[in-house]
Amino acid sequence: MDMRTLRGAASVGFMRSLWAKVRHDDVLNGAAALAFYMTLAIFPAMIVVMAVIPYLPIEQVDQALMQLLRQALPGHAADLFSDVVQEITTEQRGGLLSAGLAGSLWITSTGMYAVMRQLNRTYGVRESRGFLRGRLTALGLSLLFGVLVIGGFSLIVLGDRLQGWLVVRLGGAWAMGWLFLAFRWVVILAGLLLAFALVEHLAPNRRQRFQLLTAGSITGVALLVCASVGFAWYTKYFGSYGATYGSIGAVILLMLWLFAAGLAILLSAEVNQQLRQRASGNS
Repeated sequence: MDMRTLRGAASVGFMRSLWAKVRHDDVLNGAAALAFYMTLAIFPAMIVVMAVIPYLPIEQVDQALMQLLRQALPGHAADLFSDVVQEITTEQRGGLLSAGLAGSLWITSTGMYAVMRQLNRTYGVRESRGFLRGRLTALGLSLLFGVLVIGGFSLIVLGDRLQGWLVVRLGGAWAMGWLFLAFRWVVILAGLLLAFALVEHLAPNRRQRFQLLTAGSITGVALLVCASVGFAWYTKYFGSYGATYGSIGAVILLMLWLFAAGLAILLSAEVNQQLRQRASGNS
């Protein structure tokens, strides 16, 4: 990715053609559908991750995972999410790595399979991989995401330990705190970029070269971060979803955040597809 690509993505003509493509592909409704499927899949996915974490030789990975989820999700949605996951894993952790794990993986892959179908529409290709191959691809992507999540939070925990060691050795607690904060966000942003790149490379039914940094992936990550910060800021200072939706307010808030995440994924692919068409002279 070069500066000419970024300038092309920021042009008025490009934005108009992108908006026309977004409307043609019905991206907003697609993101709403993804939010529904991801709502079904996100709890089983986290149950799988939390079932594997105790077997890692790294302490406090699960605490770091829940802590950062509270930072990424709006407050009430984060409370709902962490409470449900902790309740289920506490009661059923002993049996998760059996038939329960297989069921959780299948439900998790359903959300990824919905992403694959929507990206096929974005790229204008038909799904020809067959039900079994498509499901295996969705399952493989889901497992890759699990490895990515566990690896990322393991690095964060190791970074915390490194921070403690440096504070003891150098006595620079304030500086080490900022250093660890920067390290944490570098890991998070790199993991998000890799996740967007993997989805775009493997999910649609088309052959393409793998690219870690694209205008689309940067756009998607920026939208996702802005949505997370915006939701947290709004609910903290202005909004009270409980006043409107009552006890299901946290569920509505979680689905809105998942809608924003689905929209970021789809817009990422739309941006890259439009840039490819402009580069090939087809638009």
